[in-house]
Amino acid sequence: MTAALACGALFGLGVVVAWLGMRPRTVPLAEALARLDGSAAEDKRGGSGEGGLAGRVGPLVVEVLSRFGLDLARTRRDLEVSGKSMEAHAGTKAGVAIFGALLAPGMAAVMALGGVFMPSSLLVTLSAGGGVLGFIVPDLLLKAQAEELRDEARRGLGAFLDLAVIVLAGGGGVQTALERAAYGGDGWVFNRIRAALESARAARSTPWAALAQLGERLGVTEFGELAASVALAGTEGARVRESLVAKAASLRSHELAAAESKAASATEAMSAPVALLAVGFVLFLAFPAVMAVLAVS
Repeated sequence: MTAALACGALFGLGVVVAWLGMRPRTVPLAEALARLDGSAAEDKRGGSGEGGLAGRVGPLVVEVLSRFGLDLARTRRDLEVSGKSMEAHAGTKAGVAIFGALLAPGMAAVMALGGVFMPSSLLVTLSAGGGVLGFIVPDLLLKAQAEELRDEARRGLGAFLDLAVIVLAGGGGVQTALERAAYGGDGWVFNRIRAALESARAARSTPWAALAQLGERLGVTEFGELAASVALAGTEGARVRESLVAKAASLRSHELAAAESKAASATEAMSAPVALLAVGFVLFLAFPAVMAVLAVS
C-alpha cells in the first residue's frame, strides 16, 4: 500500500509539473512593452527553443512529415505570422505527442500497483489516442494564435493606410507615402512593412510587389488587395488617394463586423452555463416532489 501511494504521489507530481510547464507563463512588463514596440516578431524566431531538445528533434520530424507528402504550407504561414520556426514547432509536437502516449501507461502502472489492471486493448487505444491528440493540439493552438495576430495585422494595415493617405494629401507621391507611413507607427506589423519596403528598395523592386509578397507569407489577403490598388495607381494614374481611403474604410468595417460577431458568440457562450444552472435548480426543486409521488404510488 505504501509503494502504491508513493507511486501515485510521484505520478501526480509529474502531471502537475507537466501542467505548469505547458501553462502560459506570466509575461514581464518589459517584455510586453517590447512586443508592443515590435521587436517580438523578430526576437521570437531566435528564441523559440531551436537550441534545445525541440530544436534537435524538430528537423527530423519535419523530414519525416515531408517524406509522407503532408502539405505544410498552411502551418508555415501560421508560423511565419507567429514568428516561430518550423523545426521548433515540430519538436514541440513530438514532445507533446510522446507525453500524451505515455500518460495512459503511467496511469495503468499506478492502477496495477493498487491491484487494478487495465485491459491491454484499452491501454493501447488510450495510448494511441493520447499520442495523436498530443500531436494535433500544438497545431490547434498555433492556428488560434496566428488568427489573432492576423486580426492585429489587419488593424495595423488600416492605421498604415490612414498615414499613407495623410502623406498623399500633403502632396507626396505613392512610394513616398508608403515609406513615410511605414515609419510613422510602431509594432510588429509596421516592422514587417518597413522590412518589406526596405527589401524592395534594395532589390530595386516596386513597394506594392513587396506588400503583396508580405501578405502571401502572412496569409493576410488585405495586403494583396492593397498592393493591387497601389499598382493600378502607379501604372495607370488612378486616384490612389480615394482608393486607399476606401480600402481603409473597408478594413475598419470588416474589423467592426468581426468584433460584433465575436461579442455575439461570447454572449451565447455565457448563456449556456446560466441555462444549465437553471435546469439543475429546477431538478433540485422537483426531485422531492417526484420522489414523494413515486413513494405514494
